[in-house]
Parts: sequence; C-alpha cells; structure tokens
Amino acid sequence: LAISLLDGCEWDENTGEVTSFLKFGYNGEDFLEFKLKTLRWIALKPEADIIKQTWNADTTINKDTVILLTEICPELLKMYVEYGKSSLQRTVLPSVSLLQKTPSSPVSCHATGFYPDRAKMFWRKDEDEIHEGVDCGEILPNNDGTFQMTVDVNVSSFIPEDWRRYDCVFQLSDVRDKIVTKMNVTVIKTNSGTNKILNDGLPIMTSKRPRPPSPQPPPPAYPGEHQG
Repeated sequence: LAISLLDGCEWDENTGEVTSFLKFGYNGEDFLEFKLKTLRWIALKPEADIIKQTWNADTTINKDTVILLTEICPELLKMYVEYGKSSLQRTVLPSVSLLQKTPSSPVSCHATGFYPDRAKMFWRKDEDEIHEGVDCGEILPNNDGTFQMTVDVNVSSFIPEDWRRYDCVFQLSDVRDKIVTKMNVTVIKTNSGTNKILNDGLPIMTSKRPRPPSPQPPPPAYPGEHQG
C-alpha cells in the first residue's frame, strides 16, 4: 500500500493571483482532492467517499487546509523566489586571455569563469565585427558552475603592423559593459614561451633553456691516493 500527497501553489507575480492544489493518491492513483473554490473534499475513488464525508464535516481540517494553501504555501513560494533571484540573476564577468600554440597557429580568445551562459564573443577589426577566418566555439560548463568559451581567428595572412587593429570583444547578457582585449603579441600566451617582437616587427617564439651545470672542484686527495 502506498499513499502519496501532492500539494503546491502557483503565484502570478504581476497580478498577485495564487492558484493552489492538494491531492492524495493511493497505490499510484488519484484518491482524494481538496477544492479550494468550494472548500470541499472530492472523492476521486469510491473508496474515498467515507473519508470525504468525514473531512467535510470537520471544520478544523478544512480551516487548516485553507491556511496551508492560501497563506503558508504562497509565502514560502515568494521566499524561495527571492532567494532564487540572487542566484539566478547574478552575473559574473570572466577572465579573458589570448592564446596561441605556435606563431602560425590561430589566436584564441578564451573567456572563462562567466555566469550566466548567455554571452557572446567575437573578433573585430577597426571596431567592426569580422567573420572571415573566425571559428566560434561552443559555450562549455566549468566545474564550479561558471562557463567558458573560445573564439579563434586565423592570423596567417595578417601583417605585423595590422595586429593592433584587431581586438576580441566579450559581451555578457544584460551587462552593458564589454570586455575588450586588444591583439597585442606581447601578451599572447603560448605553449613554448612568450611572444616577443624583433626589430623588424615579426613575432618570434622564445623559451627558457636550462642553464648548464657549473663545474665542480675535484674531490680532495687523501694520503696514499694519487690523482690522475
């Protein structure tokens, strides 16, 4: 035997109208229901008729049920809505980085740690959005509940003098300010080191190499030993 209870309420924030319901189930089937408009219990199965008559005659049960559906449930619902707004309506801006595997690879604009997932990111040239050579990745979840996304741009045809004309723009939904990251070769993170600029303006890759070990003095000679 299994008895279940389904109760709840709906609240229209604009009109203030509250719609509530309360229903009992028995062995997976509807059994007994309270009608708030008539303040009466309705038997949904013949077996519930005796309980219906008993509860309809009990003014205390009906009064408590009305208070539950018209006062307690709506107040709890409003409280949960307010708590939810602080979480659901929060906005978190990301950290944005420029990444590149090799000097000939596309430059990736990577934004991570933003919330919610309603965001867009794109590349611009002279403040105009570009589409040619641009590959937009999907918005992906992070383990902490925030999100990340990446947009690549092919720079193989760019001349060094034009790099400063490009930037990456991140825009979070319902947030007016944009995050604009200029394409600056000196701040692009790479797998093998840090980008630098030669005198002729061409980007090169540098990496730190381990220093050779310093020469060590020979061990001291002990009596009876000969040094070669």
